[in-house]
Amino acid sequence: MFNEDVLKEFLFDCKIRKLSDRTIKGYKNNNLKMFGFIKQEYGIIELEEINHIAIRGYLEYLTNLGLKETYINTLIKSFRAFFKYCVKENYINRNPMDRIYCQKEPITLINTFTDEEVSRMIKFYRGSKFLDVRNQLIMVILFDTGMRNSELCELKMTDIRDTYFKIMGKGNKERHVPITPAINKVLIKYLRVRENYINNKINYDTEYLLLSQKGKKLTKEAVENIVRYCGTKCRVREGIRISPHTCRHYYAQSLLKNGCDLFTVSRLLGHSNINVTKRYLQSIQEDDTLELGIKTSPLSNLKGF
Repeated sequence: MFNEDVLKEFLFDCKIRKLSDRTIKGYKNNNLKMFGFIKQEYGIIELEEINHIAIRGYLEYLTNLGLKETYINTLIKSFRAFFKYCVKENYINRNPMDRIYCQKEPITLINTFTDEEVSRMIKFYRGSKFLDVRNQLIMVILFDTGMRNSELCELKMTDIRDTYFKIMGKGNKERHVPITPAINKVLIKYLRVRENYINNKINYDTEYLLLSQKGKKLTKEAVENIVRYCGTKCRVREGIRISPHTCRHYYAQSLLKNGCDLFTVSRLLGHSNINVTKRYLQSIQEDDTLELGIKTSPLSNLKGF
């Protein structure tokens, strides 16, 4: 069987299993690039001919190009998903990925905003006009929920519950994040201003919580610009990426510093694997770790001691 023909079947199976479009696109592109390499270097065009040596050759080629371990490991996951399907369908007897291992990834420290910078940023958008209140709500939600940019833009009015937001995250996985008192204070004000802003307007995407000046669903690019402008004006340190995702980093590290357990943080962030969340724990500075150790020590919290 030709590699590309089996890949089409695999991608169709992914759609049936309702994997995200982003995941399916990654599976397609990553496997097609691998097929192209082994065809050129080894003359392999049929599934039964693919072996671990050819795949290792491709991975070695990418490594020699200087590509990062995280990128190569993402490719390996795509290959594994494809060949697992091939084995399940009895197209091949042996899985060539059984002898392929992920590369060891270096521990990368995640630098984020300081408390002082966050304090300035959430106070930056002041005023009673629609855009000012909307932008302040964006900053508060990002910092106090760790929501992804895409999740923020997809929030609908029906996703607002009494005590939480309902979020549809990666892989169409639903989760809930709390509406904290800090969020609720700005949210109440925004909903009032929003109601007046869209009153008697037609062709407005009123089902979404956050709207553009023209009443359309807010885009990820617009949110990125709002955060970047805010951080620049608030004199965020050089070397810190001013983005919605850095707000997510701040949220995760703050929860951990405040004593929240790793499992709860992982669920609030919508991580599929707790190992992803551990990266935030590894990035907490030594002084913060010591302070957290004192605050959560057994005897310090023992009644009557």
